[in-house]
Amino acid sequence: MAAPTVNCIINFSSGASFGQAMIIGSGVFGVNVFADSATVTADVSDQVQAVSIQRGRNANADQFQAGTASVRIADVNGDFNPENLSSPFAGLLAPLRKITITATNNNTNVVTGLFAGYITGYQYTQAQVVGEVSYTTLTASDGFRLLNMGTVSTVTGGTVGQLSGARVTKILDAIAWPSSMRDIDAGQTTLQADPGTSRTALNALQTVETSEYGAIYMSPSGDVVFQDRALTSSSIGGTATTFSDDNTGIQYQNVRWVLDDSLVYNKASITATGLASQVALNQTSIDKYFLHSYSKTDLLMQTTAEALNYALAYVASRQETTVRCDSVTLLDLNTAGYDTGVAAALGLDYFDTITVKSTQPNSTGTSTLNKTLQIFGVSHNITPTRWSTTFVTLEPIIDSFIIGNTNYGILGTNVLSY
Repeated sequence: MAAPTVNCIINFSSGASFGQAMIIGSGVFGVNVFADSATVTADVSDQVQAVSIQRGRNANADQFQAGTASVRIADVNGDFNPENLSSPFAGLLAPLRKITITATNNNTNVVTGLFAGYITGYQYTQAQVVGEVSYTTLTASDGFRLLNMGTVSTVTGGTVGQLSGARVTKILDAIAWPSSMRDIDAGQTTLQADPGTSRTALNALQTVETSEYGAIYMSPSGDVVFQDRALTSSSIGGTATTFSDDNTGIQYQNVRWVLDDSLVYNKASITATGLASQVALNQTSIDKYFLHSYSKTDLLMQTTAEALNYALAYVASRQETTVRCDSVTLLDLNTAGYDTGVAAALGLDYFDTITVKSTQPNSTGTSTLNKTLQIFGVSHNITPTRWSTTFVTLEPIIDSFIIGNTNYGILGTNVLSY
């Protein structure tokens, strides 16, 4: 029973790929990539003083955001100070070099990715008092940073009638994103031809994401993931990991329960390029909560029927509000005997299903709040003596009807996804 160990590797090569060079006679098949010379890397795991990782989805924008990380390392010799010309890494400390953060579960020896991204800054702090240690803080962003810098116009092969997954592939091809760093679903929506306008690759991908009613994000290992609505809508049916304060699940430190109207939408207007706007509304919700409007334009679905289905599904999923759990913070992963918490902290990620139970006082004693949700955000704050993990949770993107599911298979409550 031991706390996990943080591992941090800096890779000074250029390009998007995180693979280290495979040199015949010294490489590992299936791990390294073929190259003429070894990549210069630095393992700073033993120097790490603090790590902060933030990844997640903006619920109001309905899109995943760029993940970020900050790593503070003890830098006694100033090796990671860009001004130190005597550093063994002199000339290599450039922006957008690669950094990977993993964790070893010391109960199982399994290594799990926490973050993979690109260094955006080096901040060196010289010790001012004898006995103190100088340190360098590295800041980093995930692959969304690169996707937002790459510009596309005409997407070769972006033809009319193409499924959304194929279009994502063509956009990534246009910016030469490594094929080994993709996890792309086929898609359910057929699209119009690519519009051929100049925009960032990230904007082009997110237009496809919205047209599909799916999800696009960066995995903790640095892959671009495109998830179509078939998987998005059914993923809530997965086996739930339970967190509770009554010893029926994994213990937690804090849970945030909220009741508000921030995620209520009772009117949706969906417009595909060149087609008439399609509008869905729920008057009962409007009468109860006033008008909450949602609008998307310049989408790429081929038909107004597809756009109307999008609008109907959106309103059906968001016309009502209840008490929801916005986040759950686990116990310190250094807590003795917290093996299940460690496994959850390192093993759960986006779209994984969890159940959160919380005992609440009332006039007659206590009652239990019990919600089944999905993870849409993960943060880790780590020091040598403490490891705090928080999961941001939301209701499913599509409140779909899943046959046989006790939470999402209720006639008259859940809706069939299109």
